[in-house]
Amino acid sequence: MINKINSQTNIDAMLAALRQHQVDSTGNNTPPVLTPPTPEVGKPTFGEAIKSAVEHTNNLSTYSGTLEDAYDRGEDVPLTDVVLAMQKSSLAFEATLQVRNKVLKAYEDVLNMPV
Repeated sequence: MINKINSQTNIDAMLAALRQHQVDSTGNNTPPVLTPPTPEVGKPTFGEAIKSAVEHTNNLSTYSGTLEDAYDRGEDVPLTDVVLAMQKSSLAFEATLQVRNKVLKAYEDVLNMPV
């Protein structure tokens, strides 16, 4: 049995069958070239999207703090604007926190997958 597997004619026959199958499936004689995917121009990567979301949350927090300080100093800032800015900041922070928790949970799930 070992002689049948290791014989050069069997190996050549198997290689020819594999090459023929490849030609039949692709429709041409050239083997497929595997290239890594490239990000499309204009679309942000995952890291850029996360960075943008965190910066937006930080900007909302900074803006609400600025409005709160201005209201405390007695400047002409409506209380409704201060409260709305604080609520937007709080909501953005909670959303960012939930996304972080979901990403960490997914990472842990992948880490604990049986191999």
